[in-house]
This record gives sequence, structure tokens and C-alpha cells, in this order.
Amino acid sequence: MKNNRIQEFEMCRNISSLRPKLLLVMIVSLVFLNTVFELTRVTAQVSSNLILDHVDELRFITKDSSLAEDIGESTDDGTRCDVDDSLLHLLSKGGIPKTIDELRALEIQHHKVAKAADSCTVGVKIGAAKGCGVIVTKSGYVLTAAHVAMRPGMKAELFLSDGRVVNAMALGMNRSVDAGLMKIDEGQNNGEPWPHAALGSSKPLVPGMWCIATGHPGGFNDQRGSVTRVGRILAVRNLAIVTDCALIGGDSGGPLFNLAGELIAVHSRIGNDVADNLHVPINHYAESWERMQRGESWGYLPGFKPVLGVRGSPSSEKAVIEVVRTGSPADNAGLKEGDIVEEFGDKLITNFQSLQEAVADTMPGERVRLLINRNGRTRVIVVEIGRAGES
Repeated sequence: MKNNRIQEFEMCRNISSLRPKLLLVMIVSLVFLNTVFELTRVTAQVSSNLILDHVDELRFITKDSSLAEDIGESTDDGTRCDVDDSLLHLLSKGGIPKTIDELRALEIQHHKVAKAADSCTVGVKIGAAKGCGVIVTKSGYVLTAAHVAMRPGMKAELFLSDGRVVNAMALGMNRSVDAGLMKIDEGQNNGEPWPHAALGSSKPLVPGMWCIATGHPGGFNDQRGSVTRVGRILAVRNLAIVTDCALIGGDSGGPLFNLAGELIAVHSRIGNDVADNLHVPINHYAESWERMQRGESWGYLPGFKPVLGVRGSPSSEKAVIEVVRTGSPADNAGLKEGDIVEEFGDKLITNFQSLQEAVADTMPGERVRLLINRNGRTRVIVVEIGRAGES
């Protein structure tokens, strides 16, 4: 009996001595299984998030091909630049860099886009007026602002980044959004394709997105080259994109790119504040492409309707000035009642309606040469076109 109790005691003691080891093994096993489970769950969640994020980013990066389709020729990659994974959220949603590394990557990306944009950003000169444009096809189509292109058929000089000066012609323009189209004359690039911008879309743009503006402020300067400004989108409107990329005279018609080097807008004008810079959304060019390509021009920007400041009879067989409004551009230029306008710029004027049409085809601030008949004598008068509401 005593021996049996001694054996039971020894068994219990042996079992007790094993308990800590068994307990440790069980704890380690549970921790391991829990870790495997957690890693599996986290990996699945991360993979799911990455897939969703990349779907969103790819949805943004996939450009609206309508303009490329309307152009009818391949635009391939053009100025498009690879974007570092750390910047994809800034490309698709905007915002600010969260780390020093992101800030450095953003700076490098700005340099990449600016370098790619230099060769397709051109200076534009029509008469004494200066502006900018951006080549968008291998064949030499150039997007610009309507007020830079002025009117269909105008001959222009384009200043390239390599120092060459080539000839181009203004085609059409949608003045209601300040969109203009030009085409480089054939045979000026030794049969080689022109450097051109990659086409983006203005549909997915939201405030806070980063953008890169290039242009020639003050006019083309071969000692300086194009000037780059980095900023962000402040507002997205139907007729214009607003950014804090500071524009000045001579920048109009230049390109605005996103972080991927895709053309998203064209510089139009300065608003009421130095930080209120307006750009024509690229999708407006797609909507107007066929009409502009045919050389049509129509509309005017709100507040920018061109005026001469005279009245006459629509039924008259000549463009006889019956009323000159006091303080108007016509009054300031010296036009008088009874004058007969025979030429307006390069257009022959046959009646008052043709004079109205000629004025409507100008831009406020444009200086136009008029040939008039006053009391049987021919005179030349130069008038600066005004805009509605100025006088």
C-alpha cells in the first residue's frame, strides 16, 4: 500500500515538473498560430488595398483618348514620365508630401516633367504680339490660347527650344473658352516628327493636385529658354482651371502638365489676383477640334466681347458710320460720323454688317489698321479694339 502511494506521488511529481514545459510549448504554439493568422489577414488586407488603390490610380492615369482620337494620329508617349510609386497618391488625389523622401521624389518628378516639356513648349509671335503654344502631334499641330492665335489665317513665327524659328498658321478658335489651334507649315523639320506633348484629360482633376506650367514670360528669350513654375490646382471650373502657377504677359497659350507629364490645360489669362491664374481645360480642345481644324472661329469670353463703338445702318450698301460713341475705341482713334470704312485689317468691308463681322473676329487690345473714306479722301486710322463695358 505504501509502495503504491509512493509511486503515485512520484508520477504526480513528474507530471508537475513537465507542466511548465508543456505550458511553454502550448503558449509558443498559440502565439505562432495567431501570428500566422494575423500575417495572413494583414497581407490579404494590404493586397486588397493595393489593388483598389492601383485601380483608382490607373483609372486616373488612363487618359481620355477623345482628343487623340479627334487628332487622328498617334501621339505615343511624348512628354509622359514614369511616376514613382510613392507619388501615385499625389498624382491621382493631390495633397502634400508626408515625408522627406516624398518631398525629394516630388522635386525629382518636377525636374523630369520640366525637361520633357521644354522641347514642345514654343514661343509664338504674330506681328508685334507675343505668346506661347504647345506642340501636340508629330505633324505639328499646336494648341494655344485663342487671343494668341488672334484669328484664322494669321501667319505666325514659332520659336523652338533649339533656337530654330519656324513658320505656322492660325487655324480655328473657340473664343468662348479661349482655345486656339495652329499648324506648323510643312517641310521645316527634314521629314522628322515634331517633339510633342502627351495628352492627358481634364476630367479627373481636383483641387490640390500638383501641376507644372511652362512658358516664355515676357516673350521668347534664347538666352533663358522656357521658364517652369510649380504649383497646385486651386479650383476646377467648367470654362477654366485655376492654379497658383504665376503667369505673366507672354505665357498665354503655354502648357500645363500633371505629375505624369501629361498635358491637362493651356494657359489663358490672369484673374483678379496674382494667384488667380486661369487655364483652358484640355478637354475643350477635344470638343472643338474638328471646327478649329476647319478654320472656324466663334464666341467670346465673358467680359471680353470686342467692341469698336460705332453704329450704322444694316441696310446701307456701304459701311457708313452714323454714330461714334464718346470715349469709345473708335472715338479715341479719330473716327467721325460720316466716315466710310473700306478696309478693316486685311478684310475688305462692303457694308456695315461686314464691319460688324470683322470686329467680332478680333480680340480686345488688338490694334487694327482701318482704311476709311472721309469726304472723298482716303485716310488710314489705327484703332485699338476695346471690350464691352469699358467705356
